[in-house]
Amino acid sequence: MSDIILSMGAARALHLGAQGLLQPRRRKAVQADVMDAIRRMSVLQIDTINVVARSPYLVLWSRLGDYPSEWLDAALVEGELFEYWAHEACFIPREDYGLYRHRMLDPSAMGWKYSANWMRERAGEVAALLAHIRTHGPVRSSDFERSDGKAGGWWEWKPEKRSLEVLFTSGALMIARRHNFQRVYDLAERVHPEWDDARMPALTDVQRTLALRAVRALGLARAHWIPDYHRTRRPHVDPAQLAVEGLLLRARVEGWDDPVYIHPDHAELARQAASGALAPTLTTILSPFDPVVWDRRRALELFGFDYRLECYTPAPKRRYGYFTLPVLRRGALAARIDAKAHRRAGVFEVKAVFFEPGVRTSDALLRDVAGAVLRCARWHGCAQVALGRSEPAVPGARLAELLGAMPGAAAA
Repeated sequence: MSDIILSMGAARALHLGAQGLLQPRRRKAVQADVMDAIRRMSVLQIDTINVVARSPYLVLWSRLGDYPSEWLDAALVEGELFEYWAHEACFIPREDYGLYRHRMLDPSAMGWKYSANWMRERAGEVAALLAHIRTHGPVRSSDFERSDGKAGGWWEWKPEKRSLEVLFTSGALMIARRHNFQRVYDLAERVHPEWDDARMPALTDVQRTLALRAVRALGLARAHWIPDYHRTRRPHVDPAQLAVEGLLLRARVEGWDDPVYIHPDHAELARQAASGALAPTLTTILSPFDPVVWDRRRALELFGFDYRLECYTPAPKRRYGYFTLPVLRRGALAARIDAKAHRRAGVFEVKAVFFEPGVRTSDALLRDVAGAVLRCARWHGCAQVALGRSEPAVPGARLAELLGAMPGAAAA
């Protein structure tokens, strides 16, 4: 397979095919499709911002179309998933627990996610919290009143929240379920009673497995893309060595000097892409934490899409908006929208739409984008769309017409 050369378009098609974003679904989603999609991606990143559907639900919608978001909640409750630090905080298939157990046993290497000083200085409080959970059952951080007079915020967690989080990172606690998307913590032996550390694979095997999983999830991968997918630490696995062992295939992308690596599971998909038989036809809206765009460098190299999430940027300095969503259109990241779902009012507000430089805003493209926005609005339970400004401005009027949008973007 080393003789296969992929055009940039073919490389994008292969990536989207591996991610389940190549073509619209031909059938309505069923509950099992949730786990199938997560296994395909390997991990599903979690984020709590909810100006539109929270990220994990939106990532699944991009692939499954309309589906009940409760299906994801049920997968966690029923033990098909567990939560831990992968790319970041992620839902992970339960059968992969052993791949992350080494991180739990070496939590000091997890950076800000764990504090050895906290565990040492607050040992009595931590032990008391564990005893409380053992006796009284699962808890949320909201079960404990703040008593230190501080206002809260990411770096001002109340003591119980900090203790819960370090115990979670160390593997002593797991997430049994979520209530209104708040974590519900319980003892690991109650959430995953069948686990035995005697089953834990060797660290070298884990590193190789995660590298192979990353390549499979990506469809194709440059060497420097691979460690980011599961946030693995150095020394990184050399994909060239995996190719020598026959565990990965090598190919080339036109314009890149370095090779790309392809998982054997995608050999036929890669041949189809190289022959031009893999045509992306899906238009959809992506979460900022979708695997397609969560590695900003990869999104730039593969799609020419220069993407930054500005929710942590002061409002006067934002270029695109608080929570802009990439628009995938037939194999290209063609636009981004700054959106907010006003669920009670039944209005999906598109504050602004920005078409990428060089994108020809044909009527066909505008129809595709309008269709994706309308589908997303409907899934959010919003019967109306409010459209604000468009950059460039010229296609805005036609887009508004296709959306049947209310004028302006000031939704109630």
